[in-house]
Amino acid sequence: MEKNKKLILFMPSIDGGGVEKNLIIIANYLAKKINNIFLITYENSFNKYFDKKIKICNVTKKKIRPISKYIKYFTCLYLLLKMSFKYKKIVVFSFQANIYCSILAFFLNFKLITRSNSSPTGWAHGFIKKKIFTFFLRFADYIIVNSYEFKKELYKKFNLDSVVIYNPLNTEEIIKKSQIDTNLKFLKDKKTLKIINVARFTEQKDHITLLKSFKIVSKKIKSRLLIIGYGPELKNMNYFIKANKLSNLVKVLNFQKNPYKYIVKSDIFILSSKYEGLPNVLLEAQCLKKFIISSNCPTGPKEILKNGKYGFLFKVGDYDELAKKIILYSNNRKQYKKFIDLAYKNLNRFNYNLNSEKYFKLVNKLLVN
Repeated sequence: MEKNKKLILFMPSIDGGGVEKNLIIIANYLAKKINNIFLITYENSFNKYFDKKIKICNVTKKKIRPISKYIKYFTCLYLLLKMSFKYKKIVVFSFQANIYCSILAFFLNFKLITRSNSSPTGWAHGFIKKKIFTFFLRFADYIIVNSYEFKKELYKKFNLDSVVIYNPLNTEEIIKKSQIDTNLKFLKDKKTLKIINVARFTEQKDHITLLKSFKIVSKKIKSRLLIIGYGPELKNMNYFIKANKLSNLVKVLNFQKNPYKYIVKSDIFILSSKYEGLPNVLLEAQCLKKFIISSNCPTGPKEILKNGKYGFLFKVGDYDELAKKIILYSNNRKQYKKFIDLAYKNLNRFNYNLNSEKYFKLVNKLLVN
């Protein structure tokens, strides 16, 4: 297998979102097959989720207050720089701060795989920034993206080729965790349409569009909305909920290690994002046989929902259209059950072993050459 090369996984900021789930799944699979594997990340809060074979290099072992992501990036890059001098022969697999890793690869000439997690719509703004990304990302040996729509977008904007590997979906774990009961009475009324959203509270996830649509829906059908997550937009969300007298109908929960026990009790899963990569949470909702309504944002939802064959798509930011589609589903649940069944039957695209093995084969190419 590997010829004394060290594989270094690079993810400065681990916060518990979809990217982090993929990192943990992929890292633990690689640890089964690769001996010399390291992880560089800022703090140790998530260390326990990784295979013990993985040697984790943390900047700090203390629980810290929120700090700038750039502090995390540059301190972790310093660790990466030190390791590149110490071990000489390394392969870096970057899940975050890809452009910075590409610049280091350019100067230090190490092998690099980058994994882009969200559409360039969210991060490639401005002429100069595009030129910098186009120039330095070429020094990655492989660029991995998680959808074919993403691959097209990357080529169109940067003339960069990439390899598509879908997010590995651990269906057994999701189903097992969904069977743990929740005492949340909010989700127990069988006569009420139960809507759920699980996402970080950021502008990207556009919760205000979701709340605006729910305000319309709540006046027409008996319904409730559960939102799970964390982040800087919480204050704006709470203000909207109170100002529009939705406090009895909308419940906001902090980040949950096991969101599946809540998703399984809901009727509709809604994603309202402005942009994505390949949103894990939609795959998880399909695994739990939930009806999905998603923004048709770049990239991922359209691909997951097969252009609307497995769920509804609405225009980004169009809360009126979203409200109409929620009501449409509520009034025709039996008719749209076939969408749920089709989505569940076609989850093989995201098979855990199939896609994890693709990651291993790509990494191993650089380790043995």
